[in-house]
This record gives sequence, structure tokens and C-alpha cells, in this order.
Amino acid sequence: MTLPPSSPPSPTTSAPVPEAPKRVAIVQSNYIPWKGYFDLINSVDEFILFDDMQYTRRDWRNRNKVVAPSGVQWLTIPVEVKGRYFQAIKDTRVADPSWGRRHWKTLCHYYGSAPFFTPYAEVFEPLYLACAETHLSVINRRFLEAINELLGITTTLNWSMDYELVGGKTDRLVHLCRQARATEYLTGPGARGYLDEHAFDAAGIAVKWMSYEGYPEYSQRQEPFVHDVSVLDLLFNTGAEAPRCMLSFAS
Repeated sequence: MTLPPSSPPSPTTSAPVPEAPKRVAIVQSNYIPWKGYFDLINSVDEFILFDDMQYTRRDWRNRNKVVAPSGVQWLTIPVEVKGRYFQAIKDTRVADPSWGRRHWKTLCHYYGSAPFFTPYAEVFEPLYLACAETHLSVINRRFLEAINELLGITTTLNWSMDYELVGGKTDRLVHLCRQARATEYLTGPGARGYLDEHAFDAAGIAVKWMSYEGYPEYSQRQEPFVHDVSVLDLLFNTGAEAPRCMLSFAS
């Protein structure tokens, strides 16, 4: 008996190609934030500005601290809040278009004699004096991009609104990470109180925690030294040496 020819072997099923490692952070935009914010940006491949979140008053979204001869002072962008208690950051509008001139005048007064104020004035003066933007998010992003360039940070910045958004806070973060093809999610220690790590684990995304410990001091008029002031203080006092006073550049 002649046996029928055997069937050709089935083609071997290819194993799924693993995702290339990609680290993502998701944070609300801040106005001229402190150096730790930029260390977080520099520690990831993509930084998503989470500005579809609700605007919070007396927070870092529209204000930050600078060092004056008399001590630490606030610089605050006035925004429209009356009757807008649940507005998103992306919808928050500036209340007084003259804020830029006032802030620049204040910075000149506080830092005009700082060692590296003059070279950086070429970057920041136009950002302040020619700013015609009405939305806080856009203003914050312009400053973030300018400072990233000065520090040599090349991380991609995107809006959360560029992606599909879903329900709860952790679910939204996980969904954003999945769309960004993240394999790791980097977040600050303040998120330990609410972040559901199991939701990230279920999505195959590792949660990593940022540490802000171990910053060196630099020449600053404030005594005792304060770390939680705008990165402008670092730039105006240390110039091109600023990355040496940050953590992500040393690692």
C-alpha cells in the first residue's frame, strides 16, 4: 500500500517581538518648576503633560518660588478662577496679560547681579515680554521647552490630550502608558498614597519611583540653602554647570 504523502510541517509560529524598553512619566505642567521636575523629564523617554486634569489653586501650576535678597518669594501668573472651580488646566486662562512684564522686571531685580543672568536673559526676556498666550498650559510648555534646551534635555514632550483618555485616575495613567508603548512608568514619591501598582503590573508596565534625595548645594543668596525653588535660580547662579547640580545627569 502506498501511503499518502505526509502533510508539510506547519510553519513555526513566531514569538511575539518584545516591546523596546521605554520609560514614560505623566505629570501636570508647572510654571518654571524646580530642578527635580527637570530631572524627572530627563529620566524618561517621553514626558506627558497631564493637563486634562483639574486645575488646583495655590499649587505649582501657575506659580513658583524664586530667591530674593530678602528671602524666598513667589512668582504667580494670575488666572481666571471665579466660577471655574472644576476647570481643567488646559482650559485655564490668564487673567492679566501684563503678568509677563511684571515677572521679568522682578527677575531682573532679584537676579540682575547673578553670575549668569545676562547670557540667559536673551532666552527668557522674549518669553516674558512677547508672551501673548492666553492659556496657562501653553505658557508652561513654552518655558519647559526653553529650559530643556538650555539643560540639554532631549526627552519628547506630549500632551495627555494627544491620546485617548479613559475614566479613573490610575486607569487613565495605565491607558496613557499603554498607548505610549511604555514598559516602565516613572513617578515621584508623592504618588505612593494613591497609585495602584497592581493595575500597572496587570498591563505589563513596571512602576519605578523617582528619588529627589542627594542634591548638592550651589552658590545661592538664601541661607539656609533651599532646594525647592525654580530652576531659574540654578541657571542664573551656575550657568552651564547647572546639570552638575542635578541628579539625572550624574547617573
